[in-house]
Amino acid sequence: MRETSLAERPPRRRGRFWIVTLAALLTLSATVSLGRWQLSRAAQKEALQAEIEAQQQRPALDQEAFLAIDKPADALHRPVHLRGLWLAAQTVYLDNRQMRGVPGFYVLTPFALEGSEQTVMVQRGWVQRNFNDRAQLVPIETPAGLVELTARVATPPAHLLELGKPAAPASASAPAAEGGPAGEAQQPVVGSSPIRQNLDLEAFRSETRLPLRTDLTLQQIGAASEGLQRDWPAPALGVERHYGYAFQWFGLAALVVILYVWFQLIAPWRRARRGER
Repeated sequence: MRETSLAERPPRRRGRFWIVTLAALLTLSATVSLGRWQLSRAAQKEALQAEIEAQQQRPALDQEAFLAIDKPADALHRPVHLRGLWLAAQTVYLDNRQMRGVPGFYVLTPFALEGSEQTVMVQRGWVQRNFNDRAQLVPIETPAGLVELTARVATPPAHLLELGKPAAPASASAPAAEGGPAGEAQQPVVGSSPIRQNLDLEAFRSETRLPLRTDLTLQQIGAASEGLQRDWPAPALGVERHYGYAFQWFGLAALVVILYVWFQLIAPWRRARRGER
């Protein structure tokens, strides 16, 4: 007996063959396209990483150049060397931040620049939390007087998920509680605690009435000092994730090819061979 060709197959089987072939081609085209797109995204992220590293290696901006920054994105990650005063009374501790996998606080303090009316928020470093008493803060040193600061231009701190928001403060003109002295019933200003989950620079500027720049922050660099660690994590660009997704898409494309060849070509051929015997 001779092998049955595609043309000699029943019309129903021929129709099913072409439907499966079309579906396989469409799936293969989609998976290969998605894999190539993931590779292109990985290449973009690698280029961005190279740009960040190049910015970090550029000469540090002096105070005059920093004050003249109009577009923070152009100076992001670039070193700066400034001189000014720490405003220690407005120090903020951002909770649930990790360094080397250990939970703690990011410590932020406003820095008033010498010879100007501008203040910038500085991410000074990380300190481990007290696991026995969350409200007890580990003491850190804040130098008084004029100091020199070496840092990098950074975006404002990332916001973490908040399950609830504090209630609005009582108005300054609200009446005091019955039987109590005037002002005793007034609530503290929202966000006045040094420990916070997130920090909105616009709200902090209104709260403190500081001439704070809100479109950028600084990230202090250098060895650990003043009770703070500064092993800042590198920006999470997710290059490895894109390569992982590309591998999955190309793997799925290879699986489609293998299944198509087996069920559409090899399996019918084996059945035809068995029929000849």
